[in-house]
Amino acid sequence: MITAAGMHLEQLNAANTDDFVAALATVYERSPWVAAAVASQRPFASLAALNAAMAAVVRAAPPGQRLALIELHPDLGGKAARAGTITAESKSEQDGAGLDRLSDAEYALFQRLSDAYRQKFHIPFILCVRRHTKDSILRQYGRRLRNTPEAELETALSEIFRIGALRLSDRVMPPTNCRFPAACRPMSWTTMMASRQRASP
Repeated sequence: MITAAGMHLEQLNAANTDDFVAALATVYERSPWVAAAVASQRPFASLAALNAAMAAVVRAAPPGQRLALIELHPDLGGKAARAGTITAESKSEQDGAGLDRLSDAEYALFQRLSDAYRQKFHIPFILCVRRHTKDSILRQYGRRLRNTPEAELETALSEIFRIGALRLSDRVMPPTNCRFPAACRPMSWTTMMASRQRASP
């Protein structure tokens, strides 16, 4: 049995299928089928290649399966988060954006926006909150509520891919022969912070 924390890509490549899937089961929200679908494609030469393969599996999935993946994501700062029933990964991400410290008024605002978004698009509002602050999340609600359903389905998937890339970087270290480890990750800390700065205004 291997654990995800601090493992190198070589260990994942050499692991049996069950251990491989278990290690990456939560990269995509409650969807171990994504990891299972790429297990036979090993060995991966880089984390970027593994990340791209997992994203491609989601892209190639039937529309109903992609929609099911989208619907597994919790509302931001929502009732499930307050009740402690969201995944550890989602909790960490939301807490990092300050969504665990909302005032009653802020909580009510997030609820109204989430409800309005669901009413219009019939999916949860998905955002890679590690790229955002609380204020920029609220601005994103305002911008995206003006979009079409088709555009929001695509945006939701794009945000899921960003979330997955960061979660993969958290779990797996680049190959030991990588000369510049940050550059070998699917989304490095520097890249994430730069994208956060672009998303915040």
